[in-house]
Amino acid sequence: MSLNHFRSVADIISFAIGREIEAAEGYARMAGLAKTPGLREFLLFLRAEEESHRRLLEELTEEQLAGLQPSFVPDLRISDFLVEEKLVGDMSLQELLIFAAQKEKKAVELYRALARMAEASGQHKVFEFLAGQEQAHKLKLEAEYEKHILQEN
Repeated sequence: MSLNHFRSVADIISFAIGREIEAAEGYARMAGLAKTPGLREFLLFLRAEEESHRRLLEELTEEQLAGLQPSFVPDLRISDFLVEEKLVGDMSLQELLIFAAQKEKKAVELYRALARMAEASGQHKVFEFLAGQEQAHKLKLEAEYEKHILQEN
């Protein structure tokens, strides 16, 4: 993806909102296919997280955008060492956590790459903010993986 795609900060936010909508719809579809109530509940939780992030982006004001500061979000790096999962209808909780964390990792990498490309344009702060939001979501997923999978094994 090139920066030519983004002519304004509004274009960046619109792109990010689209990605949040896609993610929420994907989790909703998967929830409809889930065979266990716990997995369905977790997928609906992930959908709600994506919808919350979409609303946050939709409600950003010009003043808030001007004052955006990237925040430090720790990286457990758990998903860095896991084999990538393919999206299938009946995933285990472990497979789902891996899939979702790696999807968030890719979003972080995309926004960080765009931030580096946008350094001169002044739009880098928006991309860094978006990367931080995705990093926070990845952290939440990796913490769930650590709590439910690593501690059980």
